Amino acid sequence: MSPTAPWWRSAVIYQVYIRSFADGNGDGVGDIAGIRSRLPYLKSLGVDAIWINPWYKSPMADHGYDVADFREIDPVFGTLDDAERLIEEAHELGIRVIPDIVPNHTSDHHAWFRAALEAGPGSPERERYVFRPGRGPDGDRPPNDWVSCFGGPAWTRLPDGEWYLHLFAPEQPDLNWEHPEVRAEFESILRFWFSRGVDGFRIDVAHGLVKHPELPDLPLRRDPDDGLPRQHLDHPHWDRDEVHEIYRSWRKVADEFPGDRSFVAEAWADTPERLAAYVRSDGLHTAFNFDFLMSSWDPKDLRSVIDGSLGMLGAVGAPATWVLSNHDVMRHPSRYGRRTAKRWVANETYRPDGPLDFALGTRRARAAALLMLALPGGAYVYQGEELGLPEVEDLPESVLQDPTWERSGHTERGRDGCRVPIPWSGRTAPYGFGTGEPWLPQPDSWADHTVERQTGDPDSMLELYRAALRVRRDHPALGDGTMTWLDAPDGVLAFTRDPGFVCLVNLSAEPYDLPAHSEVLLASGPLKDGRLGTDQAVWLAV
Repeated sequence: MSPTAPWWRSAVIYQVYIRSFADGNGDGVGDIAGIRSRLPYLKSLGVDAIWINPWYKSPMADHGYDVADFREIDPVFGTLDDAERLIEEAHELGIRVIPDIVPNHTSDHHAWFRAALEAGPGSPERERYVFRPGRGPDGDRPPNDWVSCFGGPAWTRLPDGEWYLHLFAPEQPDLNWEHPEVRAEFESILRFWFSRGVDGFRIDVAHGLVKHPELPDLPLRRDPDDGLPRQHLDHPHWDRDEVHEIYRSWRKVADEFPGDRSFVAEAWADTPERLAAYVRSDGLHTAFNFDFLMSSWDPKDLRSVIDGSLGMLGAVGAPATWVLSNHDVMRHPSRYGRRTAKRWVANETYRPDGPLDFALGTRRARAAALLMLALPGGAYVYQGEELGLPEVEDLPESVLQDPTWERSGHTERGRDGCRVPIPWSGRTAPYGFGTGEPWLPQPDSWADHTVERQTGDPDSMLELYRAALRVRRDHPALGDGTMTWLDAPDGVLAFTRDPGFVCLVNLSAEPYDLPAHSEVLLASGPLKDGRLGTDQAVWLAV
């Protein structure tokens, strides 16, 4: 990696789900003060930047993804002054700051939507959102058959008879991105935060925004497991070509500011080619690689995803980004702890398949971390991942807060299990998270997962991550660049990166003899008789 290359091409970015990271004022909810208090920890971990989930003013119908004011911090998290101090203090430690931006929708408490409700049908105020008359003689049927990502119809009818679109919760009305005021407003919001020192933005639902002008019904769904090559469907509201014009204008805004400001897209796309379109030279800088996250613990599946990602993204000059978990999916030790090679299908709830073998999941998670951090490009670490936290699968129904739980008629538990506040110290809850009762209960089993308990333990997940990030930072082969696959038996992933680095991951049932090497840089588990065990990974100097 060239020392003059932009930082984001190789960055390891730590995701801070702000509600669950650290509570600075004792109300049970994480906040900016909590993040500031833990910046030294993030520095010691070795990350390059933090991505912070929405901290804007919000009624919290979807825990901040329903934004009422993009230029104000919600009081539960702090103030604008607090945010500015966090940015300054992070920069002093060499940590960049990337907040979330939520452009697909606002809160129903946003001033624009309030004005639209008051103004009534046919008004200019309603043109900023997607309002339509209903179908049927009395207009009592939704304008089309679109469904909410949280379950149920994507339309809500108002007392005046019109319907408004919300691809998520009813409290999250979709914006009309054909309206020039919407485009101008978001460019202004970007400048507001760039001028306060943020280093980039993570774009929520980046594949949304643009809708088919005629709002047609959904196309017939094709079976994702039918064995046919994936191809893009002309979907009426996901991943439409017109969205790239918006991001070209955003790229120009970012380029107005010094310091390699950057964007990362949360973009779900049918194919690697469609994903690559988001990160062309005049578009966004990077995009999450969800194909890697969704891969099964299977060597052929993983290699196919790695090759496809590097090939398509490399063709447009963009780096890959690798991610194993985030605030929307089951934590990967719990996914990997099932004895199944099943691939997770995009936009479907991950359901546990069989009983959890947590020792198996942890062993695989350790190996997956070394695989991810050895691949060319950047990587994202979800808070608590470095502690080896499992999904909390037994939260009482009475505490579930994800909108999916209610919208699905209590059939889908939602994402709360991966959002439980993380443990810092002590043997009992709240484990140093704060002085108040956490907004979601922490399990008793987390006493051995705290930062305090794992620090200094060479066998802990935390020290594995610290060591991996240290080697990654110091070794000239790691970060952005290229890789070359090595010949290896079935079930073993082996590749080299120049100069002088080899990564091996054994997904087979048999131990694997290490090739000639000068040094073992790092291993995910103990090497017995110079052999790599099942579900283990190793980094070698050659």
